[in-house]
Amino acid sequence: MSKVVVRTSDLPGFFDRARSAGQRADQGLALDGSVTLAFEDPQAMFSVLSDARRRLMREVMHESKTIGQLSACLHRKRSAVTKDLMLLERQGLIVSRRETNPGHGVQKWVQAVAPRIEVMAVLA
Repeated sequence: MSKVVVRTSDLPGFFDRARSAGQRADQGLALDGSVTLAFEDPQAMFSVLSDARRRLMREVMHESKTIGQLSACLHRKRSAVTKDLMLLERQGLIVSRRETNPGHGVQKWVQAVAPRIEVMAVLA
């Protein structure tokens, strides 16, 4: 996927975007490779994308990192980083994978789902 768009939108806006994508697919045109994550309430969007979570996203957009590496470079407790990562993964903004670290258990690696994330909020 080329990018993720995080925006405010209402239900009719969702159906307009879905209808447009369906029409493009019906015509055999390529889809743009982006995913839209929409929130009806701008406050809900900003609560998910808090300052700390945006810093976390910027780190994993550059390169995949372990939770321990993220905790160290962001100067945050591991438990707080883990909690934020779980929320971002549920929202579809990151993915994680477990990897065996011989002799040291398992590490969880985290990466962004796209190299570009656009955030748009419309206050109406």
